[in-house]
Amino acid sequence: MGNEKLQQQYEWAKEEYAKYGVNVDDVLKRLADVKISMHCWQGDDVKGFMNPDQDLTGGISVTGNYPGAAHTPEQLRQDLEKAFSLIPGKHKVNLHAMYVDTDEKVDLDEIEPKHYAKWVAWAKEEGLGLDFNPTFFSHPNSEDGFTLSHPDKRIRDFWIEHGKRARTVAAYFGEELGQTSINNFWVPDGFKDNPVDRLAPRKRLMESLDTIFAEELDRKYTLDAVESKLFGLGAEAYTVGSHEFYMGYGITRNKLICMDAGHFHPTEVISNKLSSLSLFSDGILLHVSRPVRWDSDHVVIMDDELQEIGRELVRNDLLGKTHIGLDFFDATINRVAAWVIGTRNTLKSLLKAMLEPTEYLRKIELDGDYTTRLALTEELKDFPFTAVWDYYCQTQNVPVREAWLKDVKEYEEKVLLKRSEEAIGIE
Repeated sequence: MGNEKLQQQYEWAKEEYAKYGVNVDDVLKRLADVKISMHCWQGDDVKGFMNPDQDLTGGISVTGNYPGAAHTPEQLRQDLEKAFSLIPGKHKVNLHAMYVDTDEKVDLDEIEPKHYAKWVAWAKEEGLGLDFNPTFFSHPNSEDGFTLSHPDKRIRDFWIEHGKRARTVAAYFGEELGQTSINNFWVPDGFKDNPVDRLAPRKRLMESLDTIFAEELDRKYTLDAVESKLFGLGAEAYTVGSHEFYMGYGITRNKLICMDAGHFHPTEVISNKLSSLSLFSDGILLHVSRPVRWDSDHVVIMDDELQEIGRELVRNDLLGKTHIGLDFFDATINRVAAWVIGTRNTLKSLLKAMLEPTEYLRKIELDGDYTTRLALTEELKDFPFTAVWDYYCQTQNVPVREAWLKDVKEYEEKVLLKRSEEAIGIE
C-alpha cells in the first residue's frame, strides 16, 4: 500500500473518530509511550545458556521442533533485533536468570551483574529496557518439584540465595539503563496429588520470600513482583503459590502482583480482575498469554480477551501503573514470527481501546442510557482502527500489515535454516 493511500485512509479515520471527540494524533503519541516487555524464552524454547541440556521442568512444556532456535546469547540477541525491527515503538526484553552470557561456569546461587553485562551493553545500543526473572526450575535442586517451599532447609537456602542475587541483577539493569527493571518471582512448587498439609509449604514459601525481600532496594531501579499459578504439569492437585497466597502476600508486602492470562481456571479471565486489583496495589504486572484449555502459552492473537484487557487498562487509566509483558512459547512455528505476532497484537488491542470515546461512553452509562451504550460499543468495533494502525506502523518505519512476514521468511532462509544445519553438522 502506497504512502499516499495510507495517508488518505488515516485522514478518513481521523474524521470518523473525531465525531466522538477522539483526537487520533494524540492517541498515537500515547501508544508510542507504551513499552511491551518481550520475553526472551520464546527464542530458544526455555532452555537458557546456563545448562541448556537440563530437562525442562516446573510444569512447563514446549512442543514442536521448528528450525532455527537460538543456541547462544549472540544468536538470541540477533533474533530479538529482527523481531523488534518489525514492531513499532521502543520496548523491553524480559530475561530469565538462566540466560547468563559469560564464559564462567556459574550456578543460580552465584549469579552477579557481571554475568549479564553483555546484555546490558546490547540493550544500551538498541535503546531497550531489561526486566528480569529468577529461574526456579530446570535445575537439580528443583527436581522433586519444590524450591522456596522445600522442607529441606539446605535446598531452601540455595533458592533464597538465588532470589537475593536476582534482585541485585535487576537493580543493576535499572540503574544502568535508566528504566525500572521488573523482577518477577514465580515458583513452580506443588504436588501432583492431594497433600495432607496445605499450610506448611505456604508458610515456608512466605518465610523464604520475606528473607529474600528483607533488603530494601531503590524502587527507581527495580520493582519486585510475585506471580501465582493454578496448576502445572506434575503439580495438578496443589500449587503452593496460589492466587490467594500471592494476592495476600503482594498487598501486605507492597509487591507488584503479576496477572498471567494463562494461570487461572479455564473459565476465568484476568481482564475482570484488573480494576479490583488496581484499588489495592501501587502497580500491576501483566503477562499476556493465550491459554487453550489450560496454561498452554499459545501465541497471543487478537481474541476477545486480549481486546478486553486492552479496554480495561485504557478505560480505567491503568497504563501508567501496569507493566505489560508477554509469556508464551511455541516451537511449532517460526520463533521470530511468534514474537512479532504477539507483540503487534498486544499493541493493537491497546490502540483499539485508546480510540474509544471513553468519557462519552462513561457519561451515557451514568445517565442510564444503556441502549446507546450497547449500540455504540458494538458499532465502534467496526470503526477504521486498522487505518490508524497502518499509518502508525508507517511512521514508525516498520512494515505495514502482513508485509513483515516477507522479512521473517527471508531471515529464516538466510539465518535460521543455516543455523539449524550447522547445529546438526550439515555442510
